[in-house]
Amino acid sequence: MQKTLYVGNIPWSTKEDDLQEFFSQYGEVLECRIITERATGRSRGYGFVEVNEENMEAIMEQTNGAEMEGRKLVVNEAKPREQ
Repeated sequence: MQKTLYVGNIPWSTKEDDLQEFFSQYGEVLECRIITERATGRSRGYGFVEVNEENMEAIMEQTNGAEMEGRKLVVNEAKPREQ
């Protein structure tokens, strides 16, 4: 089963491919997406990474607080969307 990780404090210049490459160092990444502003297309500084449930804890521990382009990432399990 797959789980979703919330990734905050992403550098503004980071693309989805960069995020996938970074997280792939720690385990298999199923999908990555960076949330952007609708009007400008500019990154909002956070995104989501889909990983296998069995790898989730290890990936969170290794990436939470890790530096990416000089910024410390905030990584935790994503909360389900509210209806």
